[in-house]
Amino acid sequence: MQTLYVFPILLFSIIIHEIAHGWMALKLGDPTARDMGRLTLNPIPHIDPIGSILVPLISFVAAGTVFIAWAKPVPVNPANFRNIRRDDILVSVIGPVSNLVVALFCVIMFIVTQRVMGPTDLISAGFGQDAASYFANMFYVGIPLNIFLAVFNLIPVPPLDGSHVVASLLPPNVANRYRQIGFAGILLIIIMMRLAPVWHAVLATVHFVLVPYMVILDFFR
Repeated sequence: MQTLYVFPILLFSIIIHEIAHGWMALKLGDPTARDMGRLTLNPIPHIDPIGSILVPLISFVAAGTVFIAWAKPVPVNPANFRNIRRDDILVSVIGPVSNLVVALFCVIMFIVTQRVMGPTDLISAGFGQDAASYFANMFYVGIPLNIFLAVFNLIPVPPLDGSHVVASLLPPNVANRYRQIGFAGILLIIIMMRLAPVWHAVLATVHFVLVPYMVILDFFR
């Protein structure tokens, strides 16, 4: 049942993440994502058969919930940037930043839902209560979910956004070797996330970033 409200906000969040990359690239002189129709909220151009369908499905079957998914990376041509190193960092960082913004959006929408519909336990049983409960749960879960996506994507292992930041700061020959890890880095990430110290560090960071969001939520609730 949880997946019914987790999946929509997860899909929306990863699409916004990719649009943010393309939008920033466009602002910095690279129209590739725009020209390929990727600056759109229409989910179809963003759906990755593996990351958007297969992996979430396997996750749901195996664990009963969807905890990881990704959209097609937006195409970016660094050759169009005015300052390749600086602009590549900006394009990379804006993805996680967009998730922090979506988390704030979820806080606002949760508060609006509570103010407009009232506490779900006070609404008469039926469609109204089900709808209020659905949207309240979806927006509430979207807060830590988006913070997790932001923190996770900043891990400095290719192909995550954090690796682009690190590569842009390294000497060119070292950066090229580092980038060659490519999608093999996904296996490394999976192994790392199964290590208790790494997992606890990620969760601790998520909880730290979550604090101001929950303060806002509690203040207006």
